[in-house]
Amino acid sequence: MEKRTFQITVEYDGTDFHGWQRQKNESTIQGEIEAALQTIVGQPITVAGSGRTDAGVHALGQVASFTCDTRLDSQALLNGLNALLPDAIVIKDCCQVDHSFHARFSAKGKIYHYRLLNSRLPSAIERRYAWHVSRTLDRSAMRAAIGHIIGTHDFSAFEASGSPRSHTRRTISRAQLIEEENQLLVLEIEADGFLRHMVRNIVGTLVAVGIGKISVSEFEAILQSKDRSRAGA
Repeated sequence: MEKRTFQITVEYDGTDFHGWQRQKNESTIQGEIEAALQTIVGQPITVAGSGRTDAGVHALGQVASFTCDTRLDSQALLNGLNALLPDAIVIKDCCQVDHSFHARFSAKGKIYHYRLLNSRLPSAIERRYAWHVSRTLDRSAMRAAIGHIIGTHDFSAFEASGSPRSHTRRTISRAQLIEEENQLLVLEIEADGFLRHMVRNIVGTLVAVGIGKISVSEFEAILQSKDRSRAGA
């Protein structure tokens, strides 16, 4: 049989998984998909993701790719995967692509949404999908601080330890704070890539700006310092 390359788009609730990357003795998104594929095609398959999401991160449309020997078409693979995968993981699309395609190396950009519930009371429904911040946030100050992360910078100040990377410079092409209904705020960030825990550490520091713990100029100084100990939780 001829080897064929497939692209899949994955949606998942990451609450009960240890992130994307396969780990020994831990349940991960990559591990679950690879196990399901091996059952379907009868051979070990390595699935390449567009990026490594951290534990607890969810995905609305993460792209992945794999190559295998199979006569099954895209629809059969999609149906088989969704029949075998846990309910928290759904393959939204599957298509055959050129052999040159690789989900990680062909990616043009990535978009993260970090959701904040800025209300006096927490939410039973949103507890898995939003960080509850009960103190009133100064949205204008947060937006001013966000402006400093747009562009190409060294994001060492917002990087967790143990990050697998060759360098710490990333380019953020777009970042904005969106106000939704029911007191939800969404920080939307689009970049060429992200360091480990980079988004959540940026948000932690932005919240410090929002509650008046640090100023906008101090936020900029933290970014320029490249010192993780100075940034927020």
